[in-house]
Amino acid sequence: MFDFVVPCRACRRRAATNAFLFATIAAVIPYPHFNPVIISFGPLAVRWYGLMYLLGFAAGWLLARRRAARPGSTWTPTDVDDLIFFAALGVIAGGRLGWVLFYGLEEVLAEPARIVRVWEGGMSFHGGLIGVLIAVAMFAKRRGRRIADVFDFTAPLPALGLFFGRIGNFINGELWGKPTDVPWAFVVNGVPLHPSQLYEALLEGLVLFAIIWSFTHKARPRLAPSGLFLICYGTFRFLVEFVRVPDENRGYLLFGWVTEGQLLSFPMVLVGLYLIVLAYRKNAPSGNFALAAA
Repeated sequence: MFDFVVPCRACRRRAATNAFLFATIAAVIPYPHFNPVIISFGPLAVRWYGLMYLLGFAAGWLLARRRAARPGSTWTPTDVDDLIFFAALGVIAGGRLGWVLFYGLEEVLAEPARIVRVWEGGMSFHGGLIGVLIAVAMFAKRRGRRIADVFDFTAPLPALGLFFGRIGNFINGELWGKPTDVPWAFVVNGVPLHPSQLYEALLEGLVLFAIIWSFTHKARPRLAPSGLFLICYGTFRFLVEFVRVPDENRGYLLFGWVTEGQLLSFPMVLVGLYLIVLAYRKNAPSGNFALAAA
């Protein structure tokens, strides 16, 4: 006769847990290690990161042209072209300067030439946002438009640019998340990691665009679209920072878990809430007829 031993409940639970962990680890995805260079011509190289920025600007330009073409719009194609030109300068200058000030000052001081090698990555959204606000304000002043109206008109435009930019981060193999056992993790140097770049591409890009684009399809009080953009982006970025590894030279700045990105994003949410309250309290109509047209 054979004696059958019935495993205890704790043993069965442990075996089930081990089986689940084995299945989870087996399900993670090896990171393919993309070549950051698409094609090169001698010393000149076309890089994925730069292409993503071009796609972002192109998407913003097409969206702005579409919105400006709505019946009764006060925007002309030339206005849109100039707006995107100003915004592009603001994104590049502000994004790079913001990265230097917020994240990469030590690297630039050690190697000053690093500041111009934008194609290697190193752009700060928060710095880019400040640069865009300044550039768009300059555009509004030159064209005699209300700054708030121009901000509202541009509110949906950066989201797809953010999407393409985060895809560029993923291709470059940078800004990874923390180690994890989720089945959609990517294995980098033998360690399964959260693809935090893809989380941001989804939330800060596609979801943010869907929210702001649909919100601005109808007439909204002046500054309401801008406020909603700040609230949504700040919230999404704050949440993703919980699984994203902070920069080595920054680490956690407060309480052992607060990152630089969270410190920069939280004020955005507060300012956005203030703008929403102010917008609906004053209930002033937007000067962008393209926004008001149904």
